[in-house]
Amino acid sequence: MSDRIDMLKKALEKDPENPLGLYGLAMEYIKEGNYKEAVIYLTKYLSKYDDQGAGYRAIAQCYIKLGDLEKAIEFYQRGIEQAKKYKHASMEKEFSQEIEILKGKLGKS
Repeated sequence: MSDRIDMLKKALEKDPENPLGLYGLAMEYIKEGNYKEAVIYLTKYLSKYDDQGAGYRAIAQCYIKLGDLEKAIEFYQRGIEQAKKYKHASMEKEFSQEIEILKGKLGKS
């Protein structure tokens, strides 16, 4: 476990609801390839913070790495709603394309 993860965990002990701490810790876990832990912290983050879309991309990609393509699609779809809300047309398009790719993979399975 990295020093950065330790530091972020200690910060979250003092303020467990801090969205930036939750997101930062999730990103550190992603860097380490620990997608299960990343999902835990991204889920907490998304329940606390009105994310504009990047958090949904991150959690969808974690689910792809974990082999759960249906969950990945679900989070990309939620991300599309947030992208629409914040008028991020390019993000909305990106997520839609990712969903189509994942649906194609599910169809081939």
